[in-house]
Amino acid sequence: MPSPGEVSIFTVSASSQCHEGQRGHVVVSGSYGGEYNAFHAGKWGIRGVVLNDAGIGKERAGVRGLDYLDRVGLAAATADCMTCHIADGDHMLANGRISHVNQAAAALGCKVGQRVRDCAELMKAGTPANAELPAIKGGKRFTLREEEGEPKVICLDAAPMLEDADAGAIAITGSHAALFRGQPDDVIKPQLHAVFFSDGGVGLDKAGVWRLPELDKRGIPAGAIAAMSAPIGDARGIYRDGVFSHVNATAEALGARPGQRLCNFVDRLLVAARKQAGQ
Repeated sequence: MPSPGEVSIFTVSASSQCHEGQRGHVVVSGSYGGEYNAFHAGKWGIRGVVLNDAGIGKERAGVRGLDYLDRVGLAAATADCMTCHIADGDHMLANGRISHVNQAAAALGCKVGQRVRDCAELMKAGTPANAELPAIKGGKRFTLREEEGEPKVICLDAAPMLEDADAGAIAITGSHAALFRGQPDDVIKPQLHAVFFSDGGVGLDKAGVWRLPELDKRGIPAGAIAAMSAPIGDARGIYRDGVFSHVNATAEALGARPGQRLCNFVDRLLVAARKQAGQ
């Protein structure tokens, strides 16, 4: 723990792991830099935050949180996903390079191309964000389809919103397909019929899609859509517009392929489920 009055740099795998003990400090979060994750970091009164740019992606969804945090004067930046592992704050701090900074961060000397560690050190001089953060639009879940004889189709803007009751569903999440700190975790707790993600820009060592082969071990079809095809964090947009960049072996055996539209593969799964139910 930091000494009284000392400003420290904390690392987390995801902004949802930020907490009261980080108030007045700087956080390097493995989350993508959208408004949802910017909110969940900034609400703790920190001095600055570095997020991952997740390949920036469609509608600049991977970096939209920076402008959002400028609204309360909180210094924020993103690390280039090609220089470090998304979902791993430690790796970002040790290896990452800055791709974007907001106005509050620039005023402290943070700049593009800088090492994440150097940027975070400069953020120690920032002013803690104590103002109430503006409301955000993301972070919701929806039921797209629920018909007799087929799995329910749900959209969740963040994978940790999955519940035990979702077992057997086809889940489209707004999250990346990385593993927290690159290690197996319990984010996908229920045994789903299938699950889909953003590829988070894929990134260094393909960290953005490391979860897919882990789901093969449980026999769960899974795929990640190209970040440029649909905004990360927007599960319904991913379902509507997403195009696969990567699929796991289980999904491939059922007909999934890179370049295929996610919604078309979901339709394929539903047709197969109805045929099986009719037998």
